[in-house]
Amino acid sequence: MASVTTEQDYDRLTEVKQFDESKIGVKGLLDSGITTIPRFFHHPPENLPGPKPKNRPRLTVPVIDLSGDRSTVVEQIRRSASTLGFFQIVNHRIPETVIESAVGSIKEFFEQPTEYKMRFYHRETDKGADYSTNIDLYLSKAACWRDTLQVRVSPVELDWNEVPEICRAALAEWDKAVVGLGEELMSILCDGLGVKSDKLKELSCLEGRACVSHYYPPCPQPDLTVGLTSHTDPGVLTVLVQNEVGGLLQVKCGDEWADVEAVHGAIIINIGDLLQMMSNDEYKSVEHRVLANPAQGARVSIAEFLNPSNREKLYGPFPELISTTNPAVYREFKYDDYMRRFFTKELGKTLTNFYKIDNTKE
Repeated sequence: MASVTTEQDYDRLTEVKQFDESKIGVKGLLDSGITTIPRFFHHPPENLPGPKPKNRPRLTVPVIDLSGDRSTVVEQIRRSASTLGFFQIVNHRIPETVIESAVGSIKEFFEQPTEYKMRFYHRETDKGADYSTNIDLYLSKAACWRDTLQVRVSPVELDWNEVPEICRAALAEWDKAVVGLGEELMSILCDGLGVKSDKLKELSCLEGRACVSHYYPPCPQPDLTVGLTSHTDPGVLTVLVQNEVGGLLQVKCGDEWADVEAVHGAIIINIGDLLQMMSNDEYKSVEHRVLANPAQGARVSIAEFLNPSNREKLYGPFPELISTTNPAVYREFKYDDYMRRFFTKELGKTLTNFYKIDNTKE
């Protein structure tokens, strides 16, 4: 009979450290044949999704055709960015083969033998690429059921030899495509605010890029954990693609959660905290989460975060949006201070309240 671990003798830090130092990741745990997940993956009930209410209309994220009339596209994106903070785009001119190659190569990396992946497992943020389980593993109260490959593309020039060869070329091609798409989207979002089209580009918002790929393997106990806790993204814009395993990514919509359906060939876009603050709350950075995977196949996603490269510059609401009738909601701050705060907290806690002018709480 298995021994029972009580609250008094459970040492979470030791168990987390043993797992981290094993470098096997969540996929390695699954491959070992486990049928129950380690205790440090257990989330409190308030973090877990409740039963879906019956007879509730299904909420979904809008799909926008980027090839439409410019003024129509600007209005559709402005409306989505101002309310849900999420939208999907189709006819975006990024070849389907580029997306499929990137997602396929990431899946192939995570499904390599553990011994191969161990070479890339570390938590050294000064290196261009790293593979690990949960960037906030030691800060969070509970771990999430996923593995991650981070590639810091810019502003520090990336040595692509640090990226696993199996996905190196595909990710480089994907990053190049994202730059073009990101410039187009930022121009549209600026038009929606009524500021000059290249304002975000001038603020170096295309020049600080991180490509973060997640692998969500099947979970033996999906009702006890999550794939990614509810959180907002810290940067300007997030560009995300995923494989066909849908029904896991959800966006907060009022008190409900909207599903982000896996639309073939679509790219998911969401507003980050920094853009919400620069737009003076015109655009919304919204909470989203990923459920633990109950399916047989793994969910794979690639999120490219678009951020400023100038960390010493002051950021805050665009002056053009401020008036006596529309005062600034946020104070100015250095981007370096902002990101330092982000990486010393548990994933899921937004920083927007900290920089509010009328702020009374963190």
